[in-house]
Amino acid sequence: MATHAKALTADQVKENFRQRGKTITQWATENGYTRNEVYRVLNGQAKANYGKAHDIAVKLGLKPTPAMAA
Repeated sequence: MATHAKALTADQVKENFRQRGKTITQWATENGYTRNEVYRVLNGQAKANYGKAHDIAVKLGLKPTPAMAA
């Protein structure tokens, strides 16, 4: 999902999941995260400036990858 040149909004990420017929829980499990960690990032409860939350945000496309930001 993080292949987009522009960062996505949480609503866009959720819509992408709906269009693909995939749940957030499935994505979390496949990527080694808990469902709650992913939902905290998507719902804005985690700032995702660093650590695991930041990694989740980058993989979801909510934040640009460090290479894209440079």
